[in-house]
Formats: sequence, C-alpha cells, structure tokens
Amino acid sequence: MNAINWPEGFVPGFTDNFVSNEMIIPALNVNDVWPLLSQPFLWPDYYKNSADVRFYDNKGPELEDRVRFYFSTFGFPVEAQVVEFVAPAEGQPARLAWHGWSGEENTAERLDVHHAWLLEDLPGNRLRILTQETQNGNPAKELANTRPNPMLNGHQEWLDGLIEAAAK
Repeated sequence: MNAINWPEGFVPGFTDNFVSNEMIIPALNVNDVWPLLSQPFLWPDYYKNSADVRFYDNKGPELEDRVRFYFSTFGFPVEAQVVEFVAPAEGQPARLAWHGWSGEENTAERLDVHHAWLLEDLPGNRLRILTQETQNGNPAKELANTRPNPMLNGHQEWLDGLIEAAAK
C-alpha cells in the first residue's frame, strides 16, 4: 500500500503532534469519495467540525495545486494552501495535502500543520482512505497531551462522515 508524502519539517516522529486514521471500505471507490473531499464547501455537510470555508484569488469550489483557502476546525481559524493535489487516475492513488496555519508567526499561539489524504482502490472492490496530520507549535504540544485525543477522534468523525456521504 502507498504512504503519505511528507515535506521537510513535518515528518512524523519529529513534530509536536501526529495523528493517523485509516479505513478500508468495501463497495466504494476513489471516484465515489474524491468529489466530497476535494470540495471544501461540502465538508460541513458531513463533518460538523468544519465551517466557514472560503477561497482566495477567485478560486474554488474545488481544491487544486497551490490554491489558498480558509476554514475553521477544532476552534482554530485555519489558513491553508494545497501542497499536493493528485486527482484520481487509473493505477495510482489520489492525493490531497495542505499546509495549514493559525496564529501569527513567531508567537506562542502559532500552529502549523501538514494534513494529508491518500485514497486508493484495492483489489476486491475495496477503498483505502488514509488521513494523517502532523503539527508544530505550542497548541500542537497541548493537543498531543490531551485525552481523549481530539485530533484522532475528530479525524475519525471526518472519515466516518465522508464514507457515509459517499455511500449515499
């Protein structure tokens, strides 16, 4: 199976926080899920922890490479820029990743994240969805020590909602 592509400074094990969620689902494929994931305006319809989506520079409604967008999640306003966008294609996984940030640079409140998604069709009419996020900054350190883990649980809700919406 394929893995997430990590940029320098965001490799798991060398960041302040890391979460990983994965599901393998029968009877769905990448093309069933991709439109729901690649269009952030749809996220609040199936993931209650996403809101206030907007694009910059007259872009949208679909994400694309290097596009800037904004959304709020986990109580954080998140500025984001897509850093990896590989639409579904036969024989390769679909990939979507963004660098997100909240707070002013060089302050204690600053949070920087790399959130990545990998979707791949598997033999036997199965779909694998992997989402992972690494984080740096004081807010990330606090989240890493919180139990139950809000990032792990929140991303699982996102996965569950995405799968449920795609199955409809």
